[in-house]
Amino acid sequence: MKVLLVNGSPNAQGCTFTALSEVAETLNREGIETQIFQLGKKPISGCIACFKCQQKPGRCAINDIVNDFVELARETDGFVFGSPVYFSSATGSITSFMDRAFFCPERSMFHLKPAAAVVSARRAGTSATFDQLNKYFTICQMPIISSSYWNMVHGFTPEDVRQDFEGLQIMRNLGRNMAWFLRCKEAGIAAGVPLPEKEEQILTNFHGIRHPGS
Repeated sequence: MKVLLVNGSPNAQGCTFTALSEVAETLNREGIETQIFQLGKKPISGCIACFKCQQKPGRCAINDIVNDFVELARETDGFVFGSPVYFSSATGSITSFMDRAFFCPERSMFHLKPAAAVVSARRAGTSATFDQLNKYFTICQMPIISSSYWNMVHGFTPEDVRQDFEGLQIMRNLGRNMAWFLRCKEAGIAAGVPLPEKEEQILTNFHGIRHPGS
């Protein structure tokens, strides 16, 4: 089993990486393979609504790191997406990245795979960013893995984060909970527990009709 941890910070060895590393090390001790996927410093375009990804083979028309991630995601069992806080929200890079990755028609690759968000900040904005990232998971029927508190660390430098003992404990508990869920899912499948029935998706569009008296 493998968990892919996405570092949405432009800093490869910064605060977000420090938090994700704590999760990864715990997963490794639990026998789960991990890989940290760095978004890096190169610009990542937002979705341009060209809908080319809706055509086979289901790749984004902007051929960049998003397509690299999609290839890995197909063979990944669980995900952790990490972001620092920029102006009380996730970074522009990870927002653009996730907008495109989760719009891909092959987002069935996320179906029932556990996911978690990890947020780092010097001080404020963590809760808003945490909520923002979790919305990607809920639209793809991904079980959200929680911890002993909201998944966040605080600090201006990696050294600060290493002094956030509660935050690091939250990361370790998150790793243990993720590993436990993956083993339970594996055991259920081995025991013959069927996955939930999948209906064909229904899309309802409302045209803003104003009714009398409304």
